[in-house]
Amino acid sequence: MTHAVREQAADHSAPLVLVVDDDAAIRTVVRWQLDDAGFRVVEAEDGPASLRRIADDRPALVVLDLSLPGVGGLDVLRSVRQGHAGRADLPIIVLSGRSGETDRIVGLDLGADDYLVKPFSPGELAARVRSVLRRTSPELSGEVVRVGELRIEPGTRRVLLGETDIDLTPKEFDLLAFLAAHPRHVFSRGQLLERVWNSSSDWLGEATVTEHVHRLRCKIEQDPAHPRLLRTVRGVGYQLVEGT
Repeated sequence: MTHAVREQAADHSAPLVLVVDDDAAIRTVVRWQLDDAGFRVVEAEDGPASLRRIADDRPALVVLDLSLPGVGGLDVLRSVRQGHAGRADLPIIVLSGRSGETDRIVGLDLGADDYLVKPFSPGELAARVRSVLRRTSPELSGEVVRVGELRIEPGTRRVLLGETDIDLTPKEFDLLAFLAAHPRHVFSRGQLLERVWNSSSDWLGEATVTEHVHRLRCKIEQDPAHPRLLRTVRGVGYQLVEGT
């Protein structure tokens, strides 16, 4: 199967993973394994390119080699955790040829979500990616999420309220799945623009979020004017709760 065929067959709703390594052969192996595991993949060969990719492509997770030319992997990790492109909480799995405890501790102390030593099993890497996403972005993990009577199935993008199928647009589903993966957590409109739309108020107005919340309420609430599930926290934002 050629690389072009792999890209054409990709599920564009699948999580996007950025693979950062200066070795093109390793990037290719990792890409193919993650493609086969159902992820979309983009690549970068050095630190500056990886930071541009993070800002432009908004990946769900980064697989980051430490031994990069120029701006090293630890510098990239430090930059992200300090808020580069507003992605301080971006999940990052570090790849390294260094197996020493000191290197592992430094990477984890700087905020890596996992640390994998080369040579590694590509199958293990895919499993680590799924595990980190399950912990950090459960709405992307493919696992069924339940909040009260709501059942959200990321893999099939199906939503049920009790026994009733709810017909949602793609972005309505993304918003509901994100909120359901973080029950009772309150998100501002700006945070939802960043996390669900991969955008900011510089590009999309916060009214976009307000309109989608209104449409969701019309579909999942018995009385949209008095929502029990998708609630407004005045002056802060929105939260999804189990309802009363």
